[in-house]
Amino acid sequence: MADGRQGGALARYAARMSAVADDRVRLAEQPFPGQVGLRVAPGSAAAERVAEALGAPLPVTPNTVAHAGLRHVMWLGPNEWMVVEPAGGEAATEAMLAAALDGEGAAVDLSANRTLLILSGPDARSVLAGCCPLDLHPSVFPAGRCGQTLLARSQITIQAGEPGADGSPKEYAIYVRPSFAAYVAEWLLDGIEGLALDRDKGI
Repeated sequence: MADGRQGGALARYAARMSAVADDRVRLAEQPFPGQVGLRVAPGSAAAERVAEALGAPLPVTPNTVAHAGLRHVMWLGPNEWMVVEPAGGEAATEAMLAAALDGEGAAVDLSANRTLLILSGPDARSVLAGCCPLDLHPSVFPAGRCGQTLLARSQITIQAGEPGADGSPKEYAIYVRPSFAAYVAEWLLDGIEGLALDRDKGI
């Protein structure tokens, strides 16, 4: 890629992430998925055109997510959403949304602004609880929710994945700016390693 995203912001952490992975918790980077920021007045004709173009209504309930094929649309604010999709299609999506808006809002390619970390496994929530103030209990933050919060004082956007057998999300998608990605990865890896030590000690 011409923008320098190839390989991800955390390529040098790949070996350590692989080394700490087990059947309880895993951490991996999915470098820079397609991300298009969207602003439009909810309930407007432009919002309806955008929903038709996406194939899914824009979520209006705070911190919820709508799905449209390989895309998902995260609510970030009363008139703000983020459309996420596999890398490579963001330019076409930005153009499609701009055409649907027809000057009544804004669509901006933000794909280089955040890389994506996937924290998965039964202990994922316990790892996050050690560095994130958001209440992640599934009764409060169930599968399919999203939110903007802090992870060890670094701003992130987090999305809870599909539910597991116990109803808790199987994984958490963590969007973080490249300049803070290593800092966030260090916190998460330290948390994973700490849990492993506790298990070894029978705690």
